[in-house]
Amino acid sequence: MTSAVVFAYHNVGVRCLSVLLDRGVQVALVLTHSDNPAETIWFDSVEKLARARAIPVIAPGDANDPAVLAQIKALQPDFLFSFYYRNMLRPELLALPRRGAYNMHGSLLPKYRGRVPVNWAVIMGEQETGATLHEMVEKPDAGGIVDQEAVPIGADETAAEVFAKVTGAAERVLARALPGLIAGSARIRQQDLGKGSYFGGRKPEDGRIDWSKGAQAVHNLVRGVAPPYPGAFTQIKDRKLRILRTRLEANRRPRSGVPGLYFEAGAFFADCGDGRVLRVLELDAQGGPLEPAAFANEKITFS
Repeated sequence: MTSAVVFAYHNVGVRCLSVLLDRGVQVALVLTHSDNPAETIWFDSVEKLARARAIPVIAPGDANDPAVLAQIKALQPDFLFSFYYRNMLRPELLALPRRGAYNMHGSLLPKYRGRVPVNWAVIMGEQETGATLHEMVEKPDAGGIVDQEAVPIGADETAAEVFAKVTGAAERVLARALPGLIAGSARIRQQDLGKGSYFGGRKPEDGRIDWSKGAQAVHNLVRGVAPPYPGAFTQIKDRKLRILRTRLEANRRPRSGVPGLYFEAGAFFADCGDGRVLRVLELDAQGGPLEPAAFANEKITFS
């Protein structure tokens, strides 16, 4: 029987771990993360699935700790899989499985290597992204590609909506690739790393809107960090407004030559730096909903 040690978290971790179990792979150990209480946990639990299937599961602070390496080495797994596990695995760990170490990445490699690839693809205005199963090597997201599948990105879709499609693609990619990996017949092609680049992680502060940018760029930022992510935001005096959903207004002229957010004709709009206008469809202030009518009589300059 084929055996594996699995590093997994998030929805991709749950769905891909399920693929292994449903196809008879003996998962000897699952390594996951403890949920961060400061983070919005909107995704499924790998730990819960592992315990339900009577699989040993641990959440080490450092997956590369010598004690963890010794535990995995003693299991002598055929494969090591990483499904949205957040920490880098060192070469000493990747060398332990007898038949290779593989990672599922949420982009069409070599594009968008690195952190939060789905969010970055939306922010950068891509029309498609996908999921890629690849060999794990010392350099992150740089190993040979086993299989990948593209998914479209709609013009108004949020990162969470795209992520749901990427999760489905990841499940299908693994299901397709697994028989070849087990049989030793998988055809692996090397990446052309010159055709993509690395992207880093994002912080809540990175959602601050610069209205002097073009309307499409602002719209993409709003989509790319919309809830359950921290959200795009703008500051008005001491009030922080989260801009949760926008729409490009093709036929509306800007109010003035100054980029910024304003209330007019019963709705919020924003003039952007390229002279195009966004309609703000959903926003909130300081954690609560905000209706445009609440600002109808306030003498506030929005910027």
